[in-house]
Amino acid sequence: MAHVVKASLSSVKRWKQAVAQGGTAALAAKPHPGAKPKLTPSQKRRLVAIRPTAAGYRTELWTCARVAEVVGRRFGVSYHPDHLGRVLRALGFSPQKPESRARERDEAAIRRWRAHDWPRIKKRGVGEKLASCSSTRAVSGWSR
Repeated sequence: MAHVVKASLSSVKRWKQAVAQGGTAALAAKPHPGAKPKLTPSQKRRLVAIRPTAAGYRTELWTCARVAEVVGRRFGVSYHPDHLGRVLRALGFSPQKPESRARERDEAAIRRWRAHDWPRIKKRGVGEKLASCSSTRAVSGWSR
């Protein structure tokens, strides 16, 4: 019988014993629950409420390394920063990229440039083309 289903004899015996004790339902797959979470649901709720600046950082940017430090300090739980990405996704966080803008940025000057200079620069006469500067374009009059 074991060779028909391409299984070991010990597996077939184990399946037979399971059916005898619990019926065919005993053969249903039983997914492994995985490791027990290091943080309790209560600790996870408290972690979500912590702001980076309140945790002692200068910016409101969370990184996995920062979260790992905070989790270690506040809850006494050690996580590898790479694993914390999965924990944070499960808590509803998503990766964000901070918008980089110069501190000296002058919004009024930008609006003025977009309204007056950009249309003038962008506008070209009909049929006017930019000069080619491609190194693969043959020079006219060149012969080999």
